[in-house]
Amino acid sequence: MNDHISHLDIGGARVTRVEEMAGPAFRLSTLFPDWDESIFEAHKDWLVPHYVNPEKMTALLNMHSWVLQMGGLTVLIDTCIGNDKNRMPAERWHQNQSPYLERLAEAGFRPDDIDVVMCTHLHVDHVGWNTQLRDGRWVPTFPNAKYVFSRTEFEHFQANAEDMDRHSFEDSVLPIVEQGRAEMTDGAHALADGLLLEPAPGHTPGHITLTMETGSEAAIFTGDILHHPLQIYYPDWNSRFCILADEARTSRRRVLDFCVDRGALLMPAHFGPPHCCHIDRAGEAYAARWHHG
Repeated sequence: MNDHISHLDIGGARVTRVEEMAGPAFRLSTLFPDWDESIFEAHKDWLVPHYVNPEKMTALLNMHSWVLQMGGLTVLIDTCIGNDKNRMPAERWHQNQSPYLERLAEAGFRPDDIDVVMCTHLHVDHVGWNTQLRDGRWVPTFPNAKYVFSRTEFEHFQANAEDMDRHSFEDSVLPIVEQGRAEMTDGAHALADGLLLEPAPGHTPGHITLTMETGSEAAIFTGDILHHPLQIYYPDWNSRFCILADEARTSRRRVLDFCVDRGALLMPAHFGPPHCCHIDRAGEAYAARWHHG
């Protein structure tokens, strides 16, 4: 439809991407402790212009939600930054005023159309639109939805959240729980026929994925198991934000292996256009085969 909204049909399902913001994020040397400048030279033919700003060597990242429609169910996966929220020291996100809900409406969804909100994990940029400010209170943005969180993830952030994640936990997660709208999952959990939630710890202790299978086709919504497409080619690279290093590498390779073996589309939270891809094996690593719809 436009640069902020796109639709994709996968078997009997429709997936819509709704973007809140996009652009330069972190220097690659900051995002990836294993970064080496020679990597850019080896991959610059595809890294520019969508994934790296070559002048500043910064990663270009998107903040978007996926909306999955399948079997009469509408599932919103990850809810980005949100508006009116204390996000210091991240000035770009602080007191944000984005047209996210307007874009959601342009894509064909009103807040009350959403049946399930699923957060792959509880970092600040994945929970923000869980709530919105009404009369001085944080209330659920999606009035008819149940909100699905990993219990392990919730308990981790309840005990350990700091700085921005403490603010987002208090304004975008706790109000959902306190108003009885949260469903906590443990282990693998069937959300519906053909929709499976599974633990994928590492980036955070309770990170989860959502696998969709419809006929012969499949897709997996992976949150922050991969922040950037370079991690397809260097699957042992963790971002600076991964809490459990070994588990993160294991989860990443498991997801990539699944995509290869099942032919599933990889649907990450932060990749630039075209935002999703198939995965091919390339020796001990992998390669992206971009999906253009």
